[in-house]
Amino acid sequence: MVTASNGASNGARILEAAKALRAELALFEPGSLRGVDCARVAEELSVTEKACAAARLVAGARAVADGAHKDAGFTDPAAWMARQGGTTSSQARQALELARSLDAHPETKHALLSGAVSVLQAQEITKAQSEIKGSEHDLLKVARQGDLTRVRDEVRERRLTGAPVDELHRRQVAARRFRHWRDGLGMVCFEGALPPETGIPLVNRIERRAARLYRDAKRRGLNERFEASAADALVALSIGDEPCPKGAADLVIVCDLYAWRRGHAHESEPCHLIGGGPIPVDLAKELAKDAFVKVVLHDGKDIQRVHHAGRKLTAHLRTALDLGPVPAFSGRECTDCTRRYGLEYDHDDPVANRGPTSYANMKSRCHACHAEKTERDRKAGLLGSRTTGWTRVPGRAAVPGGTRVPGRAAVPGGTGVPDRATVPTRTKVPGRTKATRQTRLSATGDCEPDPP
Repeated sequence: MVTASNGASNGARILEAAKALRAELALFEPGSLRGVDCARVAEELSVTEKACAAARLVAGARAVADGAHKDAGFTDPAAWMARQGGTTSSQARQALELARSLDAHPETKHALLSGAVSVLQAQEITKAQSEIKGSEHDLLKVARQGDLTRVRDEVRERRLTGAPVDELHRRQVAARRFRHWRDGLGMVCFEGALPPETGIPLVNRIERRAARLYRDAKRRGLNERFEASAADALVALSIGDEPCPKGAADLVIVCDLYAWRRGHAHESEPCHLIGGGPIPVDLAKELAKDAFVKVVLHDGKDIQRVHHAGRKLTAHLRTALDLGPVPAFSGRECTDCTRRYGLEYDHDDPVANRGPTSYANMKSRCHACHAEKTERDRKAGLLGSRTTGWTRVPGRAAVPGGTRVPGRAAVPGGTGVPDRATVPTRTKVPGRTKATRQTRLSATGDCEPDPP
């Protein structure tokens, strides 16, 4: 049993120890010690620092609960805590919330007061425990062995895998934000958060442009920081002065073929953004509307085959088309007038209407017939107007079973994309000349029969 006198005695000893420690620290000269001895001092002081921060936090929370901050002339408890710790009021307010929650998390409280984890690590752990029950013990192990970044990474992974994907995406969209302010130098500062489907393309574009600017500065002998180059890249992107880099993708989407057909993913069927976590299948389809697609066939262990479903004719497809109809193989002729010279390759279902570059959809036409067919497609609304660019109609590439999947191209033979998955390629949005969006779609599939 702890009595009031015992508590007062303990508090007095802490005050005496704190005063003695400060006196010793004022006389500390690291130059008089070997490196290995300084390392031991640094390690012990790190633990002590975390324990002192925890003790200051719980003592401050107790003082606030009794209204002691008012005796010091503060009406706002967070302002008083911020003054004591040299932090902002926002940080102090978060610390007070942690202190109030510690009684509900005794394991974290013990680790915090013993200096095993920091206040910031404890904040992440208690928040995660309230959302993901049973995660406290494992997260404390991560915190003892790593830094704050490792804890945050582990919390994020558990949050992404533990929440229903539709609810997760709803929360991500609701949490988007942007705010700006002026600092003491007069600089315009900003902070924000974006859902992965918009944040990842933005960051990828900024980093690619920043890398080019940074290399150019180095070649000119300028000692530029990468952060400065990134700031210039952001400005260039915001004013539309960022060209579309050839061969690079802003966003890579991975979606299982069965999940795509079904409209939602089951366990072990991936549907996510590379570097961004899981997303709903409906969102993957929406993002894929202007994406070029690569299809990957795998058996669950190894990749068996890759098919690029872009607009460009591959050498294999060109050979098959040049041979002419099977089994005569009499060579190419115009589909409309049977002329055999001056022929051009034509997408029967136009690319602007999401027609695939496939054996079944590619036809040979002479220039005159090609022009007439193009005009018919325009009048039918398959190409859009001459001035407004292309009109995209979703859901046009064929897959087995009669299901139409956006962004996928059929393979020679006209049967569509077999049970395979799709991987990334570039997306260009018709009608844009600068800052063109790029997307990759990747779906995973295997050789097994369709599930129910």
